[in-house]
Amino acid sequence: MTDEWLQETLLNSFPDLVFEPGTEWLQVTVQSQQWLPLANTLRYKADMDFDFLFCVTCIDWKTHLAMVYHLRCTTTQLHLVVKATLNPLNPEIDSVTSIWKTADFHEREVYEMFGVNFKGHPDLRLLILPDGWEGRNPLRKDFEDPINMIRL
Repeated sequence: MTDEWLQETLLNSFPDLVFEPGTEWLQVTVQSQQWLPLANTLRYKADMDFDFLFCVTCIDWKTHLAMVYHLRCTTTQLHLVVKATLNPLNPEIDSVTSIWKTADFHEREVYEMFGVNFKGHPDLRLLILPDGWEGRNPLRKDFEDPINMIRL
């Protein structure tokens, strides 16, 4: 399996994918509603087997939020970065905890820090922050902390 083969194969099933040229690891942007079907394909389709989800994070670009997933196939050592754009007013995307168990804590962290709702997550609650921080989302650009005078 090569990056070129992977790109061509994915485009056959998901023609709306947008690949970024000239990156060290193959990067693709998917519509948020297509993330779960794409994740299932990446994990379970023969010849792909991206069996290791090693990073899930979110970026606040002020105009939108971007989910970023880093995947690796441990047999071929290929890496793939998948990005999905979310509406900052109602950020939600399907959870992939049923596909990769490592997504559990990653998604909980993004939930508390950015306010992203992961549909279907089995235990979406605060992971790091103390009680009372629900919905405050300290890594969002619009976060303000009047006690510590933090404004991003």
